[in-house]
Amino acid sequence: MTTGAIAPKLLALSLPLVLGNLLQTAYNLADIFWVGRLNSDAVAGVSLMFPLSWMFVSTAMGLTAATIALVSQHVGADNRRKADHIVAQTLLLALGVSLVLATLGYTFRHDLLTLMGAKDGVFDAALQYIEVIFLVLPFTFLFFAFRASLQGAGDTMTAMWLVFLSAGLNVLIDPFFILGWGPFPAMGTSGAAWATFISRAFATVVGIAILLDGRFGVKLYLRDLVPDLAILRKLVGIGYPATLDGWARSFASVTMAAFVTPFGTAAVAAYGIGVRLMSVSWSVAGAVGQATSTGVGQNLGAGTPDRASTVTWVATAGTMVFLFVAGGICVLFPDFLIGLFDDNPDTVAEGRTFLRIVAPFWALFGGTMVIQGAFRGAGQTKVAMGLSFLARWVFRIPVALALAFAFTVPIPILGIEFRALDIGIVGIWVSYAIGASITFVMAAAWFRLGRWTEGVIDDDESEVVGDTVSKTVPDSERQTDSGPNIDD
Repeated sequence: MTTGAIAPKLLALSLPLVLGNLLQTAYNLADIFWVGRLNSDAVAGVSLMFPLSWMFVSTAMGLTAATIALVSQHVGADNRRKADHIVAQTLLLALGVSLVLATLGYTFRHDLLTLMGAKDGVFDAALQYIEVIFLVLPFTFLFFAFRASLQGAGDTMTAMWLVFLSAGLNVLIDPFFILGWGPFPAMGTSGAAWATFISRAFATVVGIAILLDGRFGVKLYLRDLVPDLAILRKLVGIGYPATLDGWARSFASVTMAAFVTPFGTAAVAAYGIGVRLMSVSWSVAGAVGQATSTGVGQNLGAGTPDRASTVTWVATAGTMVFLFVAGGICVLFPDFLIGLFDDNPDTVAEGRTFLRIVAPFWALFGGTMVIQGAFRGAGQTKVAMGLSFLARWVFRIPVALALAFAFTVPIPILGIEFRALDIGIVGIWVSYAIGASITFVMAAAWFRLGRWTEGVIDDDESEVVGDTVSKTVPDSERQTDSGPNIDD
């Protein structure tokens, strides 16, 4: 990404990530499709868990944001041995954090569902699903660490093919586990979760094997799995704002789901389906944002910040055009799209309203996500976090409260009281559009200030890695332990 025409290279780097993220979305779409063959309670239960599941995915992506920034900048500076060491430390960090979260989540699973407002059949369906999903967390975190490692080195194709295989496996076994096809018992929402467990375990095992092989840009050395506190602190220091960013987004989704719950099962089901369709836009924009992170990181490592800026604007424009078309399709055919997952007339009606209000603003959502990716590639994860916080906790959630519910707040200084509009569920949908619009304008203006052009890697290319001097090592000497390499 440091030389040549930007658009073709950006497309080559982005396309596998886009396909990979869309395939990742297939996990959720396949689950909700087959669960929809059960009943609306099952759909609502799995839908209610989507924001919480996304919280854990966001945590994994946040942790690995530092990996992308550090690996890409070291690759841009032609210091691949240090990049290898960072990969190993990322795996240690991902495994440790995922085990802690899985343990806490499983312990307090009933409280989480109660807090989100789940009741009766929806509670039971959600509980069966989430009890297994917590077991999936270590696999999810390790796979994201694998993908970020290869992405920082400029290889996005390998992870895409692995996601293709694992998502295909998930789609294939879903109906057997959920509906009890063939010799399998019908496990309902629990079956959807077990299908996800199997497919993600497969992806993780293969991903680790690829890193050990070392022919895909970075290599995992077992000797590097000894904790290196300096590197771990750097990963946490750069990554924690991205993790908080993910949590801000995810807790906001949980909060919005809780806002929707009082409006009934049809509203919850429509929200879950609508958000899943919307996750297609997140998948595209998130992928292009990840490619932009790599492009920005490599160019900052190579000392070409102007080119890093151009990469960002090209990626933003292309993403917004694509998502404007995708949103238009949803506006034109909302009944068909919602009906694919739940043909209940009430759910279709609610979903139609959601798509017609929110889908036209997908392009603005996407543009913001790409610019956030640029900030993360520069190591400016706090800026990306700030944008996420503003988008959701300042410009969306308060607006949803003010529009959707009935309440008054006295303002003694002015001698008046604020009265909420109380327009119902439509107010929640409108808050998405308002938040997207304001945040995109702020993100673009913030990026134009140019205060992101300093990298986050050390200038000293002889920094010690464990007991090894970190120097540039030709690929031919570092991809196999059978020949000379830096560790020998």
